[in-house]
Amino acid sequence: MIEARHLRVLRAVAATGSFSAAARELGCTQPAVSQQMKALEGSTGTPLLIRTGRETRLTQAGEALVRHAAGILAGLTAAEEEVAAIAGLRAGRVRLVSFPSGSSSLVPTALAALRADHPGTRVSLVEAEPPRSVEMLREGDCDVALAFRYGGGTGRNGSAGGPREQGAAGDDWTDLVVRPLLTDRLVGLVPEGHRFADAGSVGIAELAEESWIAGCPRCRRQLVQVCEAAGFAPRIDFATDDYPAVVGLVGAGLGVAVLPELAVESVRPRGARTVAVEPVVEREVVALTLPDLAQVPAVAATLDRLAAAAART
Repeated sequence: MIEARHLRVLRAVAATGSFSAAARELGCTQPAVSQQMKALEGSTGTPLLIRTGRETRLTQAGEALVRHAAGILAGLTAAEEEVAAIAGLRAGRVRLVSFPSGSSSLVPTALAALRADHPGTRVSLVEAEPPRSVEMLREGDCDVALAFRYGGGTGRNGSAGGPREQGAAGDDWTDLVVRPLLTDRLVGLVPEGHRFADAGSVGIAELAEESWIAGCPRCRRQLVQVCEAAGFAPRIDFATDDYPAVVGLVGAGLGVAVLPELAVESVRPRGARTVAVEPVVEREVVALTLPDLAQVPAVAATLDRLAAAAART
């Protein structure tokens, strides 16, 4: 029989490229990794790895097994958690990954409510932007992914419809359970004293000659697309993944920016003013999980608390 612990070791070897690196990642010894790989090859009856000098490569059979491993391990996790809940254990574990503005706005409220209702449930949080966060979910490295995409799309179990952003890799969520949370509009940021600081709204084309400060890579691509659709290429003088840094640079009079409202709400925009931007650009914020994991009580409770937090935003 193929054992789950052997699959976890195989995934680590495939991801790191060597037995020694896999051992470091798993917190064990290299001989232990080697023994478990031998046991797995014995169970499957075929070689799974090819070692040439310091390099370790997967055989065709190894590639197939790694491809199925994430789903197998997710299914086992779902089974273990559901059985524990049925047995009456007031415990659970959820690994949550979120993009930064979601971490500062939705996540704290959701996790506080979850802890109050289910104090035995443990939640860990790491940050990653989509599509990396979605990849982590499919690879079995998290249980819930807070993600976003510009435009609409189609997903399983009630995701919003509409045209998907053209060319957005990683936005196909049809294999996932999608819990829509909110629609987040992009807003403009200009320095105090700017000619549009007191304007109710501004057309993006009216900012064509401005110096631009861009945010995360995904938002940066969206900014370029919106500006190009308005007939100009933005002159991006500063780019940073840190939203407070974007706001600070705008407040210092170094340029203008366009940010999601969630990002602006989590930062005190000193020296900067927000203005509505035309045409309206929105992103869909959702919580994602795998179909098997959606049946796990702790995961389902986390999705519910995220939805409740979004409803109060």
